[in-house]
Amino acid sequence: MDLNFIDREEELAFLNQKWSDGESQLIILYGKRRVGKTELAVHFARGKPNLYFLCEKIPIHYQLKKITEILKDYFKDEFLPKEGFEDWETLFRYIKSRRQRIILIFDEFSYLAETDPSIPSSFQKGWDLYLKDSSVFLILAGSSISMMEQSALSPRAPLYGRRTGQILVKPFGFTVLNQMYPDKSFEEKLMIYSAVGGTPLYLNKFRKQSFWQTVKAEMLRKGEPLYEEVDFLLREELKEPRNYFAILESISLGRHKLSEIMNETGLDKGTVSRYIGILNQLHITKKEVPVTEKLPEKSRKNKYIIDDNFISFWFRFVFKNKFLLEENRVDEVLEKIKGLFLEVISQTYEKIAAGLLSACILKRNIPLKFQRWGKWWDKNNEIDLVALNDKTREIFFGEVKWTGRKIGIDVYQDLKKKSDSVEWGVGKRKAYFALFSRTGFTEQMLSLAQKENVILMQQQELKWLPNFSR
Repeated sequence: MDLNFIDREEELAFLNQKWSDGESQLIILYGKRRVGKTELAVHFARGKPNLYFLCEKIPIHYQLKKITEILKDYFKDEFLPKEGFEDWETLFRYIKSRRQRIILIFDEFSYLAETDPSIPSSFQKGWDLYLKDSSVFLILAGSSISMMEQSALSPRAPLYGRRTGQILVKPFGFTVLNQMYPDKSFEEKLMIYSAVGGTPLYLNKFRKQSFWQTVKAEMLRKGEPLYEEVDFLLREELKEPRNYFAILESISLGRHKLSEIMNETGLDKGTVSRYIGILNQLHITKKEVPVTEKLPEKSRKNKYIIDDNFISFWFRFVFKNKFLLEENRVDEVLEKIKGLFLEVISQTYEKIAAGLLSACILKRNIPLKFQRWGKWWDKNNEIDLVALNDKTREIFFGEVKWTGRKIGIDVYQDLKKKSDSVEWGVGKRKAYFALFSRTGFTEQMLSLAQKENVILMQQQELKWLPNFSR
């Protein structure tokens, strides 16, 4: 099974549609490292005329020499200069002169732009003068989100008005793990996702050994790539990592409010706000507000979470215990993780609950649709999952429990009581309720669910689904 191309149908369909148009294209392909950008670009280009060039952090004349050699081999042109093209304009003029429909991939374009700040402008000129009127399919792929935004995605970027498409390649969602690990239990898949999220390269580490064997061997042992991975990735993206590290460690330990992060790190409000703003832009952290907020951007009920399970795991268990791991006290750290990991799994189950239910509803063609999902909270209560449909005035309340005991009527009654505190569509709304459980439901709850139309899900399987016909 090709791990890298599970669940990439939408991205491939987009690229193939652009290719079938027959016109010149400039596609920006970006996303976090290890997420599968290169595999996506190469897979798309397979079977089509293409040239692939991996940019490096080396002087530009060496880069030009390397790509000249690639062009020489591809076009069988012995007359190309041995020392390479003298500049990018000459290179692009040559490509246009060949009059061929070809995919040209510049992988890690951000490295190129970092080596020479004039590169985005050079590519803009090359596109305007030569490539836009050719049939070249140009893909610029990059892992540094900040650099890709500066060079191609922000309104001030030289290439901003030239791109004909862009794809943010995201990590896999949880349900993809069902295809990756058909023989693993739901609980073990949830544990894996809790530790490394949906990054293909990290997920592949868990294919041969059990979860805890892999954590010990790949994530806690000095010298292994995942041991230093987050440190490396953040230092590549951020210029002043010290304060970012402090903020991320604070959030990983459960400090989600701005005031809590300030108290934990000792940083002032302005500094924390500025740094978190950058982390949000890089898709490392995310601001959450109650899903019912009418103006989320102006809400004061902000909470901040790390929007990457691997980074969260690394800060909470690796970075925090590095003084022990550097002394090879791996087993000691592993026992610490085992004692705390149930809480992590519970939080992950909450995050994926909406997706699990949505997949079930979609599969059964149930006419139950919501415009947005999220958490809800006020000073006194919190609800794991609330969904809204402003047009139909429908609201959905969900309670997610990852515990060793079956869920009973008390949990359902508590959810109904908390739902009364949600001031949305009061008096005009139609409410639905759902319970998510690790181990199932009591007989009393199963009976009551059928009487009051409560959705019941055990792990990722529907145990009871009411009739939603309107």
